[in-house]
Amino acid sequence: MKYARLGNSNLNISRICMGCMGFGEAGNGQHSWTIDEEHSREIIKKGLELGVNFFDTAIAYQSGTSEQFLGRAIRDFATRDDVVIATKFLPRTNDEIEAGVTGQQHIEKMIDRSLKNLNMDYVDLYIYHMWDYNTPLYDIMEGLNNAVKSGKARYIGISNCFAYQLAKANALAEKEGFAKFVSVQGHYNLIFREEEREMAKLCQEENIAMTPYSALAGGRLAKHPGETSKRLQEDSYAHLKYDATAEQDRVIIDRVAQLAEKHHVSMTEISLAWLLTKVTAPVVGATKLHHIEGAAKSTQLDLTSDELAFLEEPYVPHNLVGVMAQNTPAAAKNEHVWSTGSQKI
Repeated sequence: MKYARLGNSNLNISRICMGCMGFGEAGNGQHSWTIDEEHSREIIKKGLELGVNFFDTAIAYQSGTSEQFLGRAIRDFATRDDVVIATKFLPRTNDEIEAGVTGQQHIEKMIDRSLKNLNMDYVDLYIYHMWDYNTPLYDIMEGLNNAVKSGKARYIGISNCFAYQLAKANALAEKEGFAKFVSVQGHYNLIFREEEREMAKLCQEENIAMTPYSALAGGRLAKHPGETSKRLQEDSYAHLKYDATAEQDRVIIDRVAQLAEKHHVSMTEISLAWLLTKVTAPVVGATKLHHIEGAAKSTQLDLTSDELAFLEEPYVPHNLVGVMAQNTPAAAKNEHVWSTGSQKI
């Protein structure tokens, strides 16, 4: 495993972050492909053995059971100070807004609930899951700063935002003396590269770590033509993100397969080796042992400049999809695109 500094923080993270959205009780969420605690623990333990020290979950994943599974496994298999734990919080609900719950109060409630789920005193990275157009930015940034000042979070990150929003938030934080975002978790992979337009440039200039999700496009960048899996078949959110561009994306996926054959490695290793040239640490979901094994191996694979160009050349611009397609003030008045458990996200 290789390691890197997480942006402007003091956190030393593995170049692969284990994404824990696949862990949790399926009955408490919409994902039928999630795995139970026994199998989650096996994967977390294997990740630790392979040198993974960075784990990403969220209170939204399976109504908090993902956090619970991760917390118990870390307690049993690792020393708390040796791992970097990230979790995320949701925007205020309509009920909270109507009841007058402030952004600061909401964040305090969310982080307290996550810490209880994790059975931890603090998280290393607390992530603003998606932009909340119904809450003043000052309230969000002050609430996150309170979490840092109280010792409940060491650093803060953001997910599912536009570059201008990240720049605006960090400018406000600098002006007010609040904690600034040290990382951004956006949608970025070989077949969806829209983060390169502005976000990647901002992060490079400001030393903000990019830790993208959907690193393998819901498994599409890890499967040869004709191969399938339960997640590929049943992940409705991934179908929403990728089905419309499947034909143009197939050209790139075929090139991944060609390079995998050339190097005698998996498609996972090729896809992540490319992404590792662009970002600090991709968030890679794992529901089988070989998923995390392949991800770990990708950190040892170096692609040539010609090979990188070969993978990139067929890309054509994509429309925004999923959460980001609804990340507008008008859309914020409606329910978000997908739900996990009892809350909409």
